[in-house]
Amino acid sequence: MTRVAGRVQAAADDGDIVIGAVIVSTFFIGFGGGVIFPILPNLGAVLGISPVLVGIILSANRFSRLVANAPAGSLVDRIGTRTPFVVGMFVQGVATFSYVVAMVAPLPEAWFLFARLLWGVGSALVFATAYTIAADVSDGRSRGANMGLIRGGVLFGFPTGVVIGGVLSELAGTLTAFGVATVFAFIASGIAYGSVPETHVETERNTSAKPWDVNTDIPALTVGLVNFAVLFVYIGALFATLVLFLGQNDLSVFGFDSQGSSGIFMGLTVVAAGVSMYVGGSVSDRRQSRIPTLLFFLGATSLGFILLTFADSNLSLALACLFVGIGQGGTSGPLMALLGDLVPDDEMGRAVGTSNVFGDIGGGFGPIVTLPLIDAVGFEPIYLSCAALPLVAAVALLVGVRRETGRFVPRVRP
Repeated sequence: MTRVAGRVQAAADDGDIVIGAVIVSTFFIGFGGGVIFPILPNLGAVLGISPVLVGIILSANRFSRLVANAPAGSLVDRIGTRTPFVVGMFVQGVATFSYVVAMVAPLPEAWFLFARLLWGVGSALVFATAYTIAADVSDGRSRGANMGLIRGGVLFGFPTGVVIGGVLSELAGTLTAFGVATVFAFIASGIAYGSVPETHVETERNTSAKPWDVNTDIPALTVGLVNFAVLFVYIGALFATLVLFLGQNDLSVFGFDSQGSSGIFMGLTVVAAGVSMYVGGSVSDRRQSRIPTLLFFLGATSLGFILLTFADSNLSLALACLFVGIGQGGTSGPLMALLGDLVPDDEMGRAVGTSNVFGDIGGGFGPIVTLPLIDAVGFEPIYLSCAALPLVAAVALLVGVRRETGRFVPRVRP
C-alpha cells in the first residue's frame, strides 16, 4: 500500500474526526466572506459607488469562482483533496486581509474588487474539496448528515460573519471588523494544514481527470439547477437587499440602524439554517430517500419569501427570515448527498464543481439583478419572484431524478 493509500484508509477510518476538522476550518474562513456583506452596501454611499458597482463587488467572488469551480473539481479528482483544500484556505486568508488594505489604500473600490475576485478562487478549491471529503468518508447511512454538517461549516461561517460584521462595524468600526475577520481566516488556514488528511486518491496522480473535464451528466446538472435557485434567493436576494428593506420600512432592533439590524435578522436565518442543515440530511438518511426532504424544504423557502413580501413589522420579518433559513439549510445536506448517491466516487470532485458553477451563477447574479430592479419596481415583485423560484427548482429536481433513475423517489445509495 502506498503512502497516500495509507492516508486515505486512515481518513476513512477516522471519518468523524475528518468531518470535524473540515467543519471548524471552513467555518472560520467563511467568517471573512460574510463580514463584508452588511458593510459594503452602506460603505458604497460613503465612497460614492453606484448600486450597480456595489452589486458587482459583492458578486465578484461568485464570478471568479464560476471560472475556477470546474478546474478545481478536476484538480481534486486528479491529485486529491488535502493540497487544494489547504491552498484554498490560505488564498482566502490573503483575500480577507485585502479588505483591511482597502480601508487605508487609495482606490478602495479596486482593492475590494481584487479581494472578492481572489476570495472566489480560494473558495472554489475549498468548496470542491470539502464536499468531496464528506463523500469519501461517508456511506448511505451517514452521507446526508455529513453533507449537512459540511455544508453548515462552509455556509454557516458566512452568515455568522454577516451578523458579527454588521454589529462589530457599528460598535468598533469597519477596519476593526475586517481585522478580526483576517485573524480568523489565517487561524482557519492553520487548522486545515494541521488536521485535514488526504481522502480521495490512492495514487499520487489520477491522470484521467483533466482540468478541462467538466461533468455535464444529468445528476450534476439537476443538483446544480436546485443549487442555483436556492443561492439566488438566499445570498443573491435576501442577504443583498435586507439592509435596504429595513431602511425603507423603518424597521430596527435593539436601537441599531439598518446595517446592524440587518445583521441580526440575518442571524435568525443563520440559526434556523444551522439546525435544519443537519436535520435535513439526517432525516434523508433515515428515510432512505432524499427527494421528500428536499421538496419539503424547498417549499419552506418559498413560503419564507411570500411572508417577506408582506412583512411590515419586526415579528413578521423575523418569521419570514426563519422560514427562509429553515428552507435553505434543510435543502443543503440532502442535495449534496443526492449528488453523492448518483455520481461515481472518482467523479465526485468534478460533479461538485459543476454544481458549484450553477450555485455561483445564482449567488453572483442575484445582487446585480435584485439591487437595480428594487430601485425600479420595489421590493414586493422581487420577493414574490424569489418565492416562485424554489418551486420551479422542485419541478426540475423531479424531472432530472426521474430521467436518471427511472423513479421520482429513488433510494439512497449504500
